[in-house]
Amino acid sequence: MTTKLKFKMALRVSVDPVTFAGAAFMAGIEQAASTPNYVEGAKGYGQRVGANYTGGFTDIMIGGAILPSVLHQDPRYYYQGTGTIKSRTLHALSNPFVCKGDNGRRQPNYSSIGGDLASDAISNIYCPASNRGVGHTFESFSIDTSERLVRSLVQEFVLHKFTHKAKDKD
Repeated sequence: MTTKLKFKMALRVSVDPVTFAGAAFMAGIEQAASTPNYVEGAKGYGQRVGANYTGGFTDIMIGGAILPSVLHQDPRYYYQGTGTIKSRTLHALSNPFVCKGDNGRRQPNYSSIGGDLASDAISNIYCPASNRGVGHTFESFSIDTSERLVRSLVQEFVLHKFTHKAKDKD
C-alpha cells in the first residue's frame, strides 16, 4: 500500500458519516455520565462531540496514515474468515498489537499503538483542565485499545456479512 493510498484511506474514514455518528454517540454517553468535565446542556454536548471527533481524527491520521507511512506498516484490518471461532477470535484480538508490514510480514503494530498514544496526548490540549495529565492519557489509551479490540471482533464476525462484495474488488 503506497503512502498516497494510506492518506487517502485515512481521509476517507475521517469524513465518513459513521465517524461523525460515532463521535455524536460517544458524546451522548459522556453527556449522560457528565464526563469529561465540560459544562452541561447543548454547549457541553457540542464540546464533547468536537473533542470526540478531533480525537478520532488525530488518531486516524497519525495511526492510520502518518505512522504507517513512516514505519512501512499496513493500517488495514485483514479479515481471516475461515478457521475455528477460537482462531478467528485470536486473530481479531491480535490486530491492535500485530499488523502486516509493507513487506507482507507480520510485525508489532507500532502505528496503531503510537497513534492512540499520540492522539490521547494531544487531547490534553482541548480537554478540561481537570481531565488532563499523564494518567488521563493512559486511561484514554486503555479505552482506545479496548475499542480497537471490539472493532476487530466486529469486523471479523459481523461486518463481512455486509461487505462481502468489497472482497471481490481487491
